[in-house]
Amino acid sequence: MKAWPFLLIAFVQSFLFAAHWFLYRTFVAFWFPLSPQAAQTLQGVVFALSVSFMVAALLGFRFTNIVVSSFYRLAATWLGFLNFFFWAACLCWLAEFGGRSVGVHVNRPLVAAVYFGAALAAGVYGLLNAYFIRVRRISVELPGLPENWRGRTALLLSDLHLGNINGRKFGRRIASLSAQLQPDIVLIPGDLFDGTRGDPDRLAEPLKDLTAPLGVYFASGNHDEFGGVAHYTAAMRRVGIHVLQNEMATVDGLHIVGASYGDAAYPLRFKAFLDGLDLPRGEASILLNHVPSRLPIAEQAGIGLQLSGHTHGGQVFPFTWLTRRVFGKFTYGLQRLGRLQVYTSTGAGTWGPPMRVGTAPEMVLIRFA
Repeated sequence: MKAWPFLLIAFVQSFLFAAHWFLYRTFVAFWFPLSPQAAQTLQGVVFALSVSFMVAALLGFRFTNIVVSSFYRLAATWLGFLNFFFWAACLCWLAEFGGRSVGVHVNRPLVAAVYFGAALAAGVYGLLNAYFIRVRRISVELPGLPENWRGRTALLLSDLHLGNINGRKFGRRIASLSAQLQPDIVLIPGDLFDGTRGDPDRLAEPLKDLTAPLGVYFASGNHDEFGGVAHYTAAMRRVGIHVLQNEMATVDGLHIVGASYGDAAYPLRFKAFLDGLDLPRGEASILLNHVPSRLPIAEQAGIGLQLSGHTHGGQVFPFTWLTRRVFGKFTYGLQRLGRLQVYTSTGAGTWGPPMRVGTAPEMVLIRFA
C-alpha cells in the first residue's frame, strides 16, 4: 500500500487543525470574555469543524447517498468560509500590532466585527457568484481550417465536477444552457466528474440532452482518473459522448485530438503520442488537454488550438494569485505560444468549496472565423 495518500491526509489535516486553532485564539482574544463552559463548548465546535472536510472527503470516496452528499456540501461550504475567516483573523492581529506600534488603542470587538463581517459577506457572495454560469463568446482564426468550418461554433465545457455538490440538477442546467446556444460541436477537456464515489450513469444521464450536430467530444482530467477512468468513460459513451483517450477524430475535415491527463503529465509520453499521430502539416487541429502545460510539445507537433481547464482561474481569492504564479498568462483566457493558441477556461463547476470569488464559472462559445 502506498504511503503518500496517508502523508497527504496527515499534512492537510494538520494544516486545518492549525488554521482552526488560530481562528479560535483570535475569536477569544478579540470578542468579549467567554465563561469556562462557553469556551469549552466553542472548542468542541471548532474541533468538529476542523475535521469535517477531511471526514466528508473520505466518506465521499467510499459511499454515495444523500446523507454523505449533504454532509460533504456543508463541510465544503465551511471550508470556503474558513478561508475568508482565516484572512480576517490575520487582519485583526495586524490591526492590533499596527495600533500598538503607533500608540493607538484598538477596539478589538469593533475590529473583529468589521473584518469578520466582510469575510462573511465575501463567502455569501462567493456562493451566489458560483451559481450563475456566464457564457463567454470568442472568435478564433485557425490556419488550415476547412472552409465548411468557418462560421461554425464549438462549445467549450470544462470542469463540471459532477459529484456530491454538482449533481444531476447541475447536469440538466448545463444541457439546457447548451441547447440554447446551439453549438455545432461540444468539446470537454476534462474533469467532467469530481472523482468521488457515485453512480456515473446517474450523474451522466442528464447529459444525454447535451447534443450537437457534429458530436460531443471528451478527454479526461485528473479528477476523472481518480480510481480509474474506465467506469466514467463507459457512462459517457452510454449517453453519446465520444471519449478520446489518446486518440484523434477527424470531424468534417477538422482534427480533434484528446490527450488523457495521466499521459499528458509526462513529457516523453505526451510527445510520443502527438508525434505518433503524424498530424498533416497545414491542416487545422484542436487538442483537448486538461492542464495548460507541456505547451511547447503541442506547438512543435503542429497543434493549432489547445483547449484546457483545470486551473479554475484560482476559483477563490487568494488562490487566484497562486494559480497565476504557477500557470502565468495561461491561467485563463485565449493566449498564444508561437503558432499554438491556447484557451484555458475557468470551468463551469467548482471543486471543494462551492464558491467563486475573483473568478466566474463559464461556458465558452468559440466561433471559427
